[in-house]
Parts: sequence; C-alpha cells; structure tokens
Amino acid sequence: QVQLVESGGGTVQAGDSLRLSCETSTRTITKTTMSWFRQAPGKEREFVAALNMIVGRTYYAPSVKDRFTVSGDNAENPVYLQMNSLKPEETAVYFCAGSSRLVADATTAATAALYDSWGQGTQVTVST
Repeated sequence: QVQLVESGGGTVQAGDSLRLSCETSTRTITKTTMSWFRQAPGKEREFVAALNMIVGRTYYAPSVKDRFTVSGDNAENPVYLQMNSLKPEETAVYFCAGSSRLVADATTAATAALYDSWGQGTQVTVST
C-alpha cells in the first residue's frame, strides 16, 4: 500500500503563506488523484483541493479557490499545496490523500471514501 507523508506545516500569522508537501513511498506518484483535506478541532474532515494526475486538472473547495494551489507531476514526488492569505479559521491538521479513482469534479473529489491512502497529517496554525 502506498504510504503518504505530509510536511511543511507550522504556525503563521493571518495573511501569511505556507507550502505543504506530500511525499509518497513510491518513487513516482502512482495514484490517479491526489488531494488535500483538513480537520479543525471538533469539526469533520473537509475537502480542500484535488489534482487529477492524468490530465493535470485541479479542483478546489469554494473557500480556498484563488488562494490555494495544488500541484504535482506523475514523474516526480511530492505533491504540493501552496496556501496564500491564510485565515485563522483555517487552523487545522492537513491531510494528503491518494485515490486510484479518476475524479472529474470537486464534488466527487470531496468524497473521502474514494481515497485508499492517507497521510498522518501536518498541523497548520494561523494566528491573528
């Protein structure tokens, strides 16, 4: 089973940027869809962004569109999540997830049950 390891989390101030990385245990990315989710204390895990590794198409949650960018390449490792203009309410543990399913829209990408590989998460804290 492919293992995923996130890194790049930390504590920043509101308005700052962070770039998260997700490395897979395989030399190249073998999953069809690579996505990011987050979970804040006391809340359910929520979808953030997804990358269709076949055609390079991206999908975002409305709350992060135009501020976050997911990127990656089948030939390389890792997958990145560039987060700009961070807000305090985005404090959460951010998880990388991989799926062998090909997603074609954000609603499908947000379905956690599609993903068969998950990382342990990296903490992002945004202070006021």
